[in-house]
Amino acid sequence: MNLFDVYPLYPITPVKAVDCTIYDEKGTEYLDLYSGHGVISIGHTQPDYVAKVKEQLDNLSFYSNAIQNPLQVELAKKLGKASGLTDFSLFLCSSGAEANENALKLASFHTNKSRVIAFDNSFHGRTSAAVAVTDNKKIVAPLNAQQEVTFLPLNQIELVEAELQKGDICGVIIEPIQGVGGLDQGTTEFFQALEKACKANDVILILDEVQSGYGRSGKFFAFQHHGINPDIVTTAKGMGNGFPIGGVLISPKFQASYGLLGTTFGGSHLACAAGIAVLDVMADKKLIENTNKVSEYFFEAIKVIPEIKKVKGRGLMLGVEFDFDVSALRKKMIIEKYIFTGGANNKNLLRILPPLTITTDAIDTFIKALQESLAELK
Repeated sequence: MNLFDVYPLYPITPVKAVDCTIYDEKGTEYLDLYSGHGVISIGHTQPDYVAKVKEQLDNLSFYSNAIQNPLQVELAKKLGKASGLTDFSLFLCSSGAEANENALKLASFHTNKSRVIAFDNSFHGRTSAAVAVTDNKKIVAPLNAQQEVTFLPLNQIELVEAELQKGDICGVIIEPIQGVGGLDQGTTEFFQALEKACKANDVILILDEVQSGYGRSGKFFAFQHHGINPDIVTTAKGMGNGFPIGGVLISPKFQASYGLLGTTFGGSHLACAAGIAVLDVMADKKLIENTNKVSEYFFEAIKVIPEIKKVKGRGLMLGVEFDFDVSALRKKMIIEKYIFTGGANNKNLLRILPPLTITTDAIDTFIKALQESLAELK
């Protein structure tokens, strides 16, 4: 049997990783400034994290959600404290797409309506409703396209208000900082007006923090930069530092009932151990503080490269934009300079999503390699 060929692959085979360094089968070292789509939050093979997961694996890795699992309760309490959303409830699942799927379902159950507002250049996942609210026709099958979705541009609140007033919207889903789309984001004025409009029309406001959450933006959740209170928050990537886990954080306005939501693998003992370890390490190592320190350094240090058109994003969810397609530049950085970066729907953008443990020295290494690569490509 062959693998279903849906991923273009670089000729690199990682076999080991420590903190922000990846090693291939030849022993070559790579600086990881992408952390596998922003998944590695506390560093590769972080010792406390590894110990916690190994200990849990020795005891019990999985049983169904039909039994008591104190680890779920511990994770929920620690996540509430870390995020400040202590009055929210947590539904655990296994991925960001699953989190968004359940968030959209909750919005529809709650309002008894079906149409959703999403935004141009958004990405929310590849499952049925999540991909329907993703602005990429190439990955939306006819089956998914049956969903009722209206896409609108960011920062044009009057267009949102006009749709809300039609009375058939169940929810608005938005990324605080667009990931795959290329690091665009709404203004504080827009987010605050959006919250107000949703409340006025009894529409559920869903903040997709799958990539921007868990400290990546410089606050625990990126929506907290705007002083708003969403109804539902979804999270996943940084939540397990590589272990598949996702969460739906649900405001008190929602009434739970047996069978309303469900999952097989979500909230397993092993997943919860990974999730608890991430929160403990983030607190112990002050990783949000480090994120802000390194981000401030990055924005200043990157100014030495005149070819850069714009630096986008917040914290360690960054995009470096040029006035040309960066595919060759990104390939050169990986193959010749041994530095992982990411791409985006915006083909002129390098995405920078390092582990939150990254140092300013690593940023210097990146900037030097970027300068060399740009000169060589000329």
